[in-house]
Amino acid sequence: YGKYRYEQSKKAREARKKQTIIDLKEVKRRPKTEEHDFQFKVRHAERFLKEGNKAKITMMFRGREVIRMDRGRVLLDRFVEALKDVAVVEQQAKVEGRNMTQILAPKH
Repeated sequence: YGKYRYEQSKKAREARKKQTIIDLKEVKRRPKTEEHDFQFKVRHAERFLKEGNKAKITMMFRGREVIRMDRGRVLLDRFVEALKDVAVVEQQAKVEGRNMTQILAPKH
């Protein structure tokens, strides 16, 4: 019985080694982000997706920016358009308080 238990634990260890854990990495942005910073964030998200992780794009609104949330949605769409060759939208943009979030998953 001891040998059987040892074999079972060995199989379980091997199965755990082969599992891949998919993390959710976050990229935070503001609506007034400049072009270079936008490209920088796109490259970060692209790296996360190529590693096999999901990317959560968060658009943070401060003060009066909350009034213009439609501008944030346009920027999120632009972000998705820039990553369309490596990512697919897993969760559409949704508003959570002062933030707007969208989740992208890597294409396989």
